[in-house]
Amino acid sequence: MATLTLRSIAIDTYKENVAYLHRNCEVYQSEGFQALNKIEVHSSENGESVVAVLNVVDDDSIVAPGELGLSEQVFEQFGLPEGSSVRICPASQPHSFYYVHRKIAGNSLSHEQYLEIIQDISANRYSKIEMTAYLVACAESGMDRDEVLFLTQAMLKTGEQIDWGESLVVDKHCIGGIPGNRTSMLIVPIVAAHGLFMPKTSSRAITSPAGTADTMEVFSRVELSIKQLQKIVRQLRGCLAWGGTAKLAPVDDVLISVERPLSMDSPGQMVASILSKKAAAGATHLIVDIPVGPTAKIRNQSTAMKLRKLFEYVGDNMGLELEVVITDGRQPVGRGVGPVLEARDVMQVLENDPLAPRELREKALHLAGRIIEFDPDVRGGQGYAIARDILDSGRALEKFLAIVQAQGKNHHPPKLGRIRHEVLAQQSGEVKAINNFQIARIASLAGAPMDKGAGVDLHKKLGDQVQQGEPLYTIYAEFSSDMNFAKEAVGHDVGFTLTS
Repeated sequence: MATLTLRSIAIDTYKENVAYLHRNCEVYQSEGFQALNKIEVHSSENGESVVAVLNVVDDDSIVAPGELGLSEQVFEQFGLPEGSSVRICPASQPHSFYYVHRKIAGNSLSHEQYLEIIQDISANRYSKIEMTAYLVACAESGMDRDEVLFLTQAMLKTGEQIDWGESLVVDKHCIGGIPGNRTSMLIVPIVAAHGLFMPKTSSRAITSPAGTADTMEVFSRVELSIKQLQKIVRQLRGCLAWGGTAKLAPVDDVLISVERPLSMDSPGQMVASILSKKAAAGATHLIVDIPVGPTAKIRNQSTAMKLRKLFEYVGDNMGLELEVVITDGRQPVGRGVGPVLEARDVMQVLENDPLAPRELREKALHLAGRIIEFDPDVRGGQGYAIARDILDSGRALEKFLAIVQAQGKNHHPPKLGRIRHEVLAQQSGEVKAINNFQIARIASLAGAPMDKGAGVDLHKKLGDQVQQGEPLYTIYAEFSSDMNFAKEAVGHDVGFTLTS
């Protein structure tokens, strides 16, 4: 193998190892490499190696003919300085990809086979194309409950795990699909103020305009190391952090980066994703929120019950005390859809503002009450009243502000998008339906969550009376091109159904 000089290329390829080779490079021309093939990069100095997807360039300023460029992620992973000598050769497909072919054919996989797949993904041996094949195979062929358990255990095993040394560590997770559902940011300070241990690690948005981590980032840092997490939670009994930086079930974040552009969120992957993260974060007791509605992820009660049983089966076998709560998913929970707007709703509830979204407040109190009832000193049915008293007294707000300060307050929070557009009712009548998917799509097209000030601010909810010409909602965007995309989507479907 010919020797090349290593060069760092300042490109963030987001959880994919990418290498860059000049088209006129002697190695490229003589060895028959092709763009998007996987190559193995070997150090001539210490024998280390990494696998990356090859991109071919024609610009000497990016990489010269005698150089091999590596994107930021793989360069950091390789750990060698620029100018080091490296050699490349075609990478063989990982052995575990044979099991992906078996899954494509409709076969069930064993614990060992899932573990090998997840270990290879963790070691960056899979390209995003190969990961897509794996995800589609699992979604289309389906996974039985034991396969979901095997996948959960494999994802847990390939990351770090936290042992808090506490007999009761509570957590909560919603399966998503409902815009403005920022209950976690209210539940954590309520539960922590009660005294229960609640280290909340959340994902960023997969297919939605905002996840809890995206919205919490409006207030504070969310990318915390395990050491930082431990210090904060020991001090305050709670946190609101992103699980990715802490390397808890890290393969989950890699798979999410593939699922997001595909708008995929299959039941098996979803259960494994949630429960592996929760187990890795040290949870012993967990509430899972499953919203049900015509435009939610789960459309009916029978599907919700099947998913509930899957959660309970995997949770039981993972040693988790798990309770599934089926909630109303007929409309967005708060008024804001998008990080800045959702952050506003959260603060209104915490501050007991009369304008606070009533549904967000009530749902948060209901779920916080269920979690508080995990406390052996609390009798069943008392949790809601305890949660309400903590919120009304201002103790929840005090706890939230302390968590923000401890995580690292954002002294320059993002503002609402500078471009706004009101969507007006075309007729008078009563709001009979709100399409969660369409409202979320409009907010996403407007730029959320990447542009934290982008999104949709709802002025009407189910059951409200509307006069023709009255605003149903306002769209916010930072860029005119994004606003145009959002307005085009509104032209196809406004997302509201009115009846006279």
